[in-house]
Amino acid sequence: MSQPKITLYVDIVSPFAYIAFYILKNSPVFKQCEITYIPILLGGLMKACGNTAPINIKNKDKWINAERHRWATHFQIPISATPPPGFPVNTLNIQRALVSLSLSHPDKLEHAIALFYEAFWVRWDEPTRPEKIHSVLTTVLGSGEEADKVMQAEGVKGVLSGNTEKAFRDGAFGLPWFVATNKAGETEGYWGVDHMGQMCDHLGLDRPTGKGWRSLL
Repeated sequence: MSQPKITLYVDIVSPFAYIAFYILKNSPVFKQCEITYIPILLGGLMKACGNTAPINIKNKDKWINAERHRWATHFQIPISATPPPGFPVNTLNIQRALVSLSLSHPDKLEHAIALFYEAFWVRWDEPTRPEKIHSVLTTVLGSGEEADKVMQAEGVKGVLSGNTEKAFRDGAFGLPWFVATNKAGETEGYWGVDHMGQMCDHLGLDRPTGKGWRSLL
């Protein structure tokens, strides 16, 4: 039997996708899993399923800010006290850079996602500016020339659109969206940080007993 597999669709604009990414990356329970991160455009996904952005729903806009702090506290995840200025911020250029990186240097993708999330949700550093994107890519790749190649690559727009369409076909209607395949080859989709416990059960993983994990479905 193969190892458990998890696909997480990500857009840097989503605080809950950040929290999910942080848990997948840092929790020992997922070390035995093959994890794939796929950059998408959350706005495009919401449009595809006729969904409304949570921040545009009265009362829910306030709730999601409190909720992100609750989950971050439960799992001891660093996160800023306030959303980025002008939130929601357009992350199109970041997402295109991540797609390009996934094609040319897939082994560097996780590191880049982590740095962009830190610059967006931990210490706002205007990560959507081209020079900031270039700086992150240079850090990850160790070369400004390689960063230039990633940012100038052709065909990225179509791949990003295709990734977003794939997320929709996989059942996604928001982020974080997980696609989890257990050792028996059975695949299920899960939405939200609060359903990561159910995902662990499906994958045959032993849930940790920490405070955050006791909060999960």
